[in-house]
Amino acid sequence: MRRTGHPLGEWSRDLGEGPSVLGIVLAGGEGKRLMPLTADRAKPAVTFGGTYRLVDFVLSNLVNADILRICVLTQYKSHSLDRHVTTTWRMSSLLGNYVTPVPAQQRLGPRWYLGSADAILQSLNLVYDERPDYIAVFGADHVYRMDPRQMLAQHIESGAGVTVAGIRVPRAESSSFGVITPGSDGQTVRGFLEKPADPPGLPDDPGCVFASMGNYIFTTKALVEALQRDAEDEDSVHDMGGSILPMLTERGEARLYDFSENHVPGETTRDQGYWRDVGTLDAYYDAHMDLIAERPAFNLYNRRWPIYTHSGQLSPARFSTGGIASGSIVSAGCLIRGQVTRSVLSPGVLVDPGAVVQGSVLHDNVRIGRGAVVRGAVLDKNVEVPPGATIGVNPERDAELYTVSGNGVIALGKGRLVS
Repeated sequence: MRRTGHPLGEWSRDLGEGPSVLGIVLAGGEGKRLMPLTADRAKPAVTFGGTYRLVDFVLSNLVNADILRICVLTQYKSHSLDRHVTTTWRMSSLLGNYVTPVPAQQRLGPRWYLGSADAILQSLNLVYDERPDYIAVFGADHVYRMDPRQMLAQHIESGAGVTVAGIRVPRAESSSFGVITPGSDGQTVRGFLEKPADPPGLPDDPGCVFASMGNYIFTTKALVEALQRDAEDEDSVHDMGGSILPMLTERGEARLYDFSENHVPGETTRDQGYWRDVGTLDAYYDAHMDLIAERPAFNLYNRRWPIYTHSGQLSPARFSTGGIASGSIVSAGCLIRGQVTRSVLSPGVLVDPGAVVQGSVLHDNVRIGRGAVVRGAVLDKNVEVPPGATIGVNPERDAELYTVSGNGVIALGKGRLVS
């Protein structure tokens, strides 16, 4: 876990050579709530912030924290994700480091993963080969910065079987998360409910609950034993939040890590503690609007804790006469001849003369034709909007033709031709 010159290298020195940690990233979910962006790819492979994939955020956090041996467990529509991981995340094989996608292997019989816990159970050969002291099991589809070493330090000090990262969210949103009930010491997990409808609020803040971030650190022995017990339970849903955490909570082996106490180099007071589950179109869209706010709620430009990706070899963005972009992110390879405001443009987007793009998210190689208008939309890769067409202007027509979220975000899937 040690790397010369790391901004927080003092932590590694305090632990000597440090414990061995294996990273396991759970990236096998279907992402149904993010359709049509997940119609042709796994959710962790969805583009975010112009040039990134969602999986880049968790991988960057782990790598920045010197967790350099990482397995990405995949299952549904994984080609795009597998390709991105293998072409982008190349570690030093000389030092034994790696980031590798691991597809469902059916090692325990002819079946796919039954849940996230079963995914790890079927991949325990990775653990037996690596023989780590601890295992960091992290989700693959959240937008945030975090130093997992600080969570690991608390886990080691507590002697827990598992430590789960939690963040305060409004109680009204609890049905979307696993909810953690902390003990009086603030660390012991007294209860864990998966997506409850009406959980109790926190003693010091009745309007909030601690939501699980889907990030866990296990002592290896505790995880292996829990997975084996869970596999023998025919009534289990074989899920990390629905099965393993409640089991270890009942045994008194679970601890809470408060994400608000985590700090990374280069953070600002505004983006410290930022975490977004972008599993729905509305959440995905809102997180993009956070990026382009006058004072961004999440800072993509923190060079001391970078988010890594690879966006190919492209020419710089170009603005022709009459082409303007304000309050926007414009990636390399874009050609802007029209007007763009409050939008995020991925590489290769073309906006023709007279076209207007407002409050939208355009993925790779989208083309907006001459005089077209696009408002409040998410357009996936290779979508073409013909000259004079409109999206986000006529709500009734949009609802008939496209996917429209509860908050009115319009989404078009990959390669969709607009009439």
